Formats: sequence, C-alpha cells, structure tokens
Amino acid sequence: MGGFIVSFINLLFNVLLIAIFGRVLISWIDPMGNMRITQILHEITEPVLGPIRSVIPSLGMFDLSPIVAILLLQLIQRLILGAL
Repeated sequence: MGGFIVSFINLLFNVLLIAIFGRVLISWIDPMGNMRITQILHEITEPVLGPIRSVIPSLGMFDLSPIVAILLLQLIQRLILGAL
C-alpha cells in the first residue's frame, strides 16, 4: 500500500511539473491562448501559479512564477515523500 501512495504522489507532482513546463513552452507558440491545449494547461496550472504570481512581482515581460512554482513543488514533493 505504501508503494502505491509514493507512486501516486510522484505521478501527481510530475504531471503538474510537466504541465507548468508545457504552459511555458506553449505560451511562446500561442500567446493569446486560443488553442484548446493552452486553455487546458491554463486550467491545470493556474491554481498553483496564480497565488505565486500575486506575491512575486513580474519583471516587465518576464513571469517568474513558473520557476518559483517548480522549485516549491519539488520541495513539497521531497518533504512529503521524506515523511512517508
């Protein structure tokens, strides 16, 4: 049972990390967000990126919230898996 929980947590965090990375990449291709995949990635990642974006100011055109989110998610993942 413990192996299933560890695998599930790893999968959950990895999917979220890939979605954030995908959102960054697709924003260069579809900056207006018209493509359906862009909208899906936005819906998946905005609950994580939105609060971070409200705390960290953007640097002109550069949004640092994905970098901070990735670092925080990896830290939280390690803390959770370390506790199990």
